[in-house]
Amino acid sequence: MKNIFLSVVALVAMAFTTQTYAQKNPMVGGAAMYASKDIVDNAVNSKDHTTLVAAVKAAGLVETLKGKGSFTVFAPTNMAFDKLPKGTVESLLEPANKPMLTKVLTYHVVAGKMDSKAIAKAIKMGKGKAELNTVSGGKLWAWMEGGKLMLKDEKGGMASVTIADVMQKNGVIHVIDTVLMPE
Repeated sequence: MKNIFLSVVALVAMAFTTQTYAQKNPMVGGAAMYASKDIVDNAVNSKDHTTLVAAVKAAGLVETLKGKGSFTVFAPTNMAFDKLPKGTVESLLEPANKPMLTKVLTYHVVAGKMDSKAIAKAIKMGKGKAELNTVSGGKLWAWMEGGKLMLKDEKGGMASVTIADVMQKNGVIHVIDTVLMPE
């Protein structure tokens, strides 16, 4: 039974890592993402990530995410931010709430470069679920569901990766459909 389970995990991991995510310059938000650019320089060109870019600027994280890295960023789209309760984004962007905004944003970042192969390996090693430590000090859990990489936050919220392996000069971005929230 254990061998069957491990075989299924391996097949799911292979399916995830062989999807056509890792193209040379993948399109995100209508713009090509270049592996020769850093996370911020690519993100500012995505029309799907204007809220995230505004939040990164408001939190003062631009220089960090332009730094050497390497980082794994789970990048929520504008539509992901739109799912939050009305007024949440505006409240987080207020200067008085900068510490909370910083915590939310750094909760979407894992130190090091974890492409889909590395995440699949961690899931396999975790017997179907991987625990990821975020830069904010929190935890995310990753697993495969129906060929999609899923993430769960500390509050029980879930996001799916819609575009994986967007390689950057200083890490990798995985686009997600829901904002993850720390405890």
